[in-house]
Amino acid sequence: MFPREGGELNPLRGRVESYKDGVKRMLSDLKRIIDQISRDRGFDKALLIEAIEEAVQSAARKKLGSRRDIEVRYNEEYGEVEIFQFRIVVEEALDEQTEIALVEALKLDPEVQLGDELGEKMIDITDLGRIAAQSAKQVIIHKMKDAERVVIYDMFKDRVGEVVSGIVQRFERGNMIVNLGRTDAILPKDQQIPKRSFKQGDRIRAYLKEVRQTSRESQLILSRTCDDFLEKLFNMEVPEMTEGIVRVMGVSREPGFRAKIAVSSSEGDVDPVGACVGMKGSRVQNVVQELQGERIDIVTWSPDPAKYVYNALAPAHVSMVRVDEDAKSLLVVVPNDQLSLAIGRQGQNVRLASRLLGWRIDVKSEQRYANLENKEYQSLLALRGVDEALADQMFAKGIISITILAEKNVDDLTVIRAIDDEFGQALIEEAKANLIEGEETEIEEAEKRVETEKNDTADEMEAESAESQDLESEPEVSSILIDEEK
Repeated sequence: MFPREGGELNPLRGRVESYKDGVKRMLSDLKRIIDQISRDRGFDKALLIEAIEEAVQSAARKKLGSRRDIEVRYNEEYGEVEIFQFRIVVEEALDEQTEIALVEALKLDPEVQLGDELGEKMIDITDLGRIAAQSAKQVIIHKMKDAERVVIYDMFKDRVGEVVSGIVQRFERGNMIVNLGRTDAILPKDQQIPKRSFKQGDRIRAYLKEVRQTSRESQLILSRTCDDFLEKLFNMEVPEMTEGIVRVMGVSREPGFRAKIAVSSSEGDVDPVGACVGMKGSRVQNVVQELQGERIDIVTWSPDPAKYVYNALAPAHVSMVRVDEDAKSLLVVVPNDQLSLAIGRQGQNVRLASRLLGWRIDVKSEQRYANLENKEYQSLLALRGVDEALADQMFAKGIISITILAEKNVDDLTVIRAIDDEFGQALIEEAKANLIEGEETEIEEAEKRVETEKNDTADEMEAESAESQDLESEPEVSSILIDEEK
């Protein structure tokens, strides 16, 4: 037996002579297991040994008592876990777990003295019992899981933003569990393309969106709906992007339905759209297949917002674009028969174009734009409750000004579905009031013009009178000068 010096085992007096000859001649099973696990799973061997020591110590406390000062050491030379108990040497031991009598201590170590802390090797770990062994097993599993998380984090932390490939393992509450080889990743339900199904065993590619350092659930979060996934797929298919000749300037998606991607080229002789489409559409078709049929519009990027929106709204043709840079908004005018194409189904086309540019886009037909420039049309829009759609319907019924509206009766208006008796009567009354107000305003403006003209005339006459007086006084001055000279 031996005392503990400075919290460590005394290397000179701590050698236990009870090893079996067979253990001394060969590595134990425990050492082989440690070496194999650390090699196969990439664990640090010291971390695994620490987990084993902690587990055995926990088991020993359950078996021998929690108040004992117990230390566990792994002997790497022989691949054995050793358990040591430390007790204070006293004259007469009152607590067997923390104290040892001097008489008994001298039998273990003849040089021991009162007050020394004496350590002795205890039972073999195989004698700890089933419950203690189960506890040790749980500690080791917990430690290995922690070590596994560290290894996975270090392995994937620099791969965030890459496209990874794996096998669909199973589904949990709508989330897809994907095996990436070394570990599993999760593809959340909200990151899956809607109405597109995978089954167990299918190979799948996804964008590595996040790597969590500590998590009870999956550390790796995947996505197939983010804009970056589409960009990365094109980077994999288009060599000109890898070379830096063609660049992606913007992406907007409605996953599973439609997407727009804007590209530019740093070399004049390279068509960025053609490079992305590929021979007979082979490159873009590979991306479409990966996204399971998502329609992709490839447009040419431009620094000019007007030209950029012209490209982004394709295949619709654009007649005119009005740019408001302060408000970052665009008024786009298209031919009447191109309006539905420019807007797209449920506004999808213009919505994607707006996201792509980062500007607000308002699309008008040529007829609607012409109406907006019409003062009579504007007078209808000025009425409470009248929007452009209702103004268009009123125009179609021949009500093209508030003057005509004021002459109508309620029955003439209720043929329009959006107008009932009460609303129709309110529109007619407001139109009449606006006409009267307009007439009064015109009279006031006319009176102001007349008054202004009178004032201007009076000023002119006064100026002319002053000028004539100046002319009449000039000869008198001349005659006075002549007299003075004489």
